[in-house]
Amino acid sequence: MEESMIRQILELPETEAGEYSPLALAYIGDAVYEMIIRTKIMSQGNMQVRKMHKNSAALVKAPAQAAMARLLLEELSPEEESIYRRGRNAKSGTMAKHATMAEYRMATGFEALVGYLYLTGRSMRLLELVRNGLRKMGDCHEV
Repeated sequence: MEESMIRQILELPETEAGEYSPLALAYIGDAVYEMIIRTKIMSQGNMQVRKMHKNSAALVKAPAQAAMARLLLEELSPEEESIYRRGRNAKSGTMAKHATMAEYRMATGFEALVGYLYLTGRSMRLLELVRNGLRKMGDCHEV
């Protein structure tokens, strides 16, 4: 679902993605990335919800997002790398349960990039990066 369509239908004001803090970008990016991964999992056919959750959780947890970020760094434009670094360097009051601080920060940077691409309407670029990351991780047959 396109961000601009959501804004239009719900009559929300236009905002500039660059006006959001890196943690706010990560907040929306987390949800967008999870929706992409859940869509990928659903495309694999009908299965128990518990199994779908387990499969998606493996890809959305901080260590997996950090791994994807590492694999994608060389593909990022200077603008994208800047957004990633801002997210990675943002100070958060929380941390993931099963991740190191480095993994959590890299995952936050990745989520900030996802959020930024989503809010700027660059869905094709976002999906291209996720597809490439999943392929590099050896987990992309359907995307």
